[in-house]
Amino acid sequence: MLGNGVVGILSESVNKWERKEDLSECGLIVGVKQPKIEMIFPDRAYAFFSHTHKAQKENMPLLDKILAEKCSLYDYELIVGDHGRRLLSFGKFAGRAGMTDFLSGLGKRYLGLGYSTPFLSLGASHMYTSLAAAKSAVISVGEEIATLGLPSGICPLVFIFTGSGNVSLGAQELFKLLPHVFVEPSKLPEIFAKAKDSSQPKSKRIFQVYGCFVTSEDMVEHKDPAKRFDKSDYYAHPEHYNPVFHKKIAPYASVIVNCMYWEKRFPRLLSTQQLQDLMRQGCPLVGISDITCDIGGSIEFVNQSTSIDSPFFRYDHLNNSYHHDMEGNGVICLAVDILPTEFAKEASQHFGDILSEFIGSLASTIDIKKLPSHLSRACIVHRGALTSLYEYIRRMRNSDSEDTVDNHGNSPSKKKKNYNILVSLSGHLFDQFLINEALDIIEDAGGSFHLVKCQLGQSIGATSYSELEVGADDGAVLDQIIDSLTSLANPKKNNGIQSKKGNGISLKVSKVQESGLKKESETKSTSAVLIIGAGRVCQPVAELLASVGSISSRQWLKKCMENNFEGHCIQVLVGSLFRKDAEEV
Repeated sequence: MLGNGVVGILSESVNKWERKEDLSECGLIVGVKQPKIEMIFPDRAYAFFSHTHKAQKENMPLLDKILAEKCSLYDYELIVGDHGRRLLSFGKFAGRAGMTDFLSGLGKRYLGLGYSTPFLSLGASHMYTSLAAAKSAVISVGEEIATLGLPSGICPLVFIFTGSGNVSLGAQELFKLLPHVFVEPSKLPEIFAKAKDSSQPKSKRIFQVYGCFVTSEDMVEHKDPAKRFDKSDYYAHPEHYNPVFHKKIAPYASVIVNCMYWEKRFPRLLSTQQLQDLMRQGCPLVGISDITCDIGGSIEFVNQSTSIDSPFFRYDHLNNSYHHDMEGNGVICLAVDILPTEFAKEASQHFGDILSEFIGSLASTIDIKKLPSHLSRACIVHRGALTSLYEYIRRMRNSDSEDTVDNHGNSPSKKKKNYNILVSLSGHLFDQFLINEALDIIEDAGGSFHLVKCQLGQSIGATSYSELEVGADDGAVLDQIIDSLTSLANPKKNNGIQSKKGNGISLKVSKVQESGLKKESETKSTSAVLIIGAGRVCQPVAELLASVGSISSRQWLKKCMENNFEGHCIQVLVGSLFRKDAEEV
């Protein structure tokens, strides 16, 4: 960093700043998205959304260029406040634009179905001169609904919202400008039944819409009927849960406003087959506003993104076909991936106002230790070197490199350790830098790791998931590594009481590879077994359990497979009316 206080902006157009093509005199260069590699100049500091802090392969050439040119890199995604949310984001503007655009399309869709509604007068977000103007138009629609009502044939008009972040909050902000009532998911059947009551006059107009916010608890249920939903368990082990959104929520939805984060290891919110079944059963679903624009993601049949000029496509469930009109069978889907640009002025102003608070510090500070913590933690590279918090990036990349060559100069191949186990880690691995601790454990013990899979949380609060092939030349070393990782995931208890909350990591040993053995099992924390009675039967049982609890982790995994035991180690408790007998056992 030059520290000369001169700031350059990577943008095709700028306001209030003098635009220069030559950025050579700038010490700090700021942008929004990643610049072209040729725009990385030596000894500069850069700030933008780099998408590199999780070792994303597609952006490693950019990171390499920054390192080679001895630059510094600050990532907006990592500037997080005390509340745990990003300080720089466009999420609310995406939600606001996505809601406005969908309401506009909803009017056209209902017209195609033979219903005239107040939504027909609403334009798309980019048609208004400002966010305030768009809000005013939605308010006018709401006043018309409150005065003239909606046709009973499309009611109850129920909007389902997923996601709890800024995107969902922005969408709900626009929705709340309509006359509305928010209801709990459990009340949906009651509202639907009341509206469809045959004793009610069919010509009755409805003067409000319904909103319903759903969480993971409303989307899945544990496969074991005896177990209740547990959020931490769900994020750690989604394979233990079955999807139920299509049974409990979707049958009552008119519109699904999808704002949630999703990755492949979780059940889908709605699959193509589930939608087809629902529509055949008379589901009132009219459309999907997929503001996440997660193609082929939580909503499977959203298989394409759309543009601002043509924001909708129609999925025909009867013929499993896609169309770009508002008439015919099926549901309409909005999937625009650049929604914030529809409120470009306000989104830019919002982003710029927050960024301007940081620019002075970033441009003038040479020693990152003197920066406020929320800025120093956002520095991935400083003067050509990864900072200590992000050193794991190098190790993760090295784990993927094929850097050993045989004596004959044959193509590189990765050396295999004698003992290898596939370990999956899930939780706040990157935003809380717990991945550093996990890799330290492996390397400090003399083991190795190879990154097999990495599914990344895309927002603050979302968890990440990684699979590591952990290896060691000695079985005892591998046992030590697994035990230490287990301790990291499940902090030890003092006197039977857990001293602090878990570290946000869930550990699963999913495959043991030793002498051709391939099985699945999980590492667990200490389990207690209570034996009631201290007679002759008790003694051999206690001895067997005690021996099982004292063997090594690797041996214990084998024993689990052979005997279906579920604990990692066992604490044996003996209860008896006679203290002497219990003590002897």
